[in-house]
Amino acid sequence: MNPIQHARTRAFVLCCLPFAGAVLSTNASAQSSVTLYGVVDNAFSYVSNQKGHSNFYMSQGNLQASKFGLVGSEDLGGGTKAIFRLESGFNSLTGAQSTAGYLFNRQAYVGLANDRYGTVTLGRQYTPYFNMVGALGPTGVLTGATGAHPGDIDALDTTLRFNNSVTYLSPTLAGLRMSAQYALGGVPGSVANGSNFSAAFRYDYQPVSIAAGYVKLKDVATSAALGSFAINSPVNNGYASARSAQLFAAAGRYSWHDLMVGLNYSNVQYAPGNGSLFLDKAVFNTYGVIATYRVTPSVTVGGGYSFTQQSKANGIDDPAHYQQISFEQTYNLSTRTTLYALEAYQHASGKALIAAGSGVSIADAVAVVGDSQNTTPSSGPSQFVGMVGLRHAF
Repeated sequence: MNPIQHARTRAFVLCCLPFAGAVLSTNASAQSSVTLYGVVDNAFSYVSNQKGHSNFYMSQGNLQASKFGLVGSEDLGGGTKAIFRLESGFNSLTGAQSTAGYLFNRQAYVGLANDRYGTVTLGRQYTPYFNMVGALGPTGVLTGATGAHPGDIDALDTTLRFNNSVTYLSPTLAGLRMSAQYALGGVPGSVANGSNFSAAFRYDYQPVSIAAGYVKLKDVATSAALGSFAINSPVNNGYASARSAQLFAAAGRYSWHDLMVGLNYSNVQYAPGNGSLFLDKAVFNTYGVIATYRVTPSVTVGGGYSFTQQSKANGIDDPAHYQQISFEQTYNLSTRTTLYALEAYQHASGKALIAAGSGVSIADAVAVVGDSQNTTPSSGPSQFVGMVGLRHAF
């Protein structure tokens, strides 16, 4: 760590001490609160093929991302509260920031919440699409490291965030909640350029939960409003120069005693524009099924299957498709500490448009399990990932 980074870290720790004290001590006023929280998650991992070689290594943030944060609220009266959240991801094996240059790379927002009228927040935030549909999708049950759809093509894991965004979340009305978000691109003379939009709803009624959501991204490669977006895997890196991207997803679950089953679907479209390295709109459709069963109060097992199909476009007559099966087993040592095992296998076939130097080329599709292998995909059509780890939340 260089002297500047050390000084910044020291300053941040000193700033956090009063907040930590507020958590550990009794607050004389019950009308405001600040809570420090976090997760540390490390595992031993095995991958059958990472760019042509098997690998046994340590990985982090598998069951849940390693992170820490501060969340707080102040009662303003009349059912209204001021709220904020600051959340930072980190590498729990090395202590490094998850994203260089971002202290609070995961979330950083402030807002107002009212019991009757809903919540408005401003800042760096997850999308309503993720908060509502992602919670019912594969990564709400199977960790994103092995359970996300290939390369997290549909952003149902925690890979999509908006900067400069305004979000509205409605109160719950008869089991229904709705949310909309707009992120400003910050381009002088044009409000629309580089802007992003998301909207979603979720409905819960007894054992049934359903959700659907939409995302529209503009100027994918250059938008200042696009905080993060997974377009770095061989599944979709050939479309990183897209003028716009459109995502739609729906998911539903049914719970009966200790058993839960769910279905999910997503449609992702990349559209070209001036300067794009591809000519035709590319479409990816994904169909998935998930299930969990609570064996005992401490032991839960889960599994899922997904099929992802790319459309014929950009000179590809045999478009790529990916089949993935994922499993998860967890044992809760306490309410905060969990032992886990994860396994997943993916098989890819067909052709894909992939990044090649400063351009793109058509090549055989290669496997990339979940979103933990986006930068270390298989060199061939198959990839297996297995992990055994420990997660502690505080």
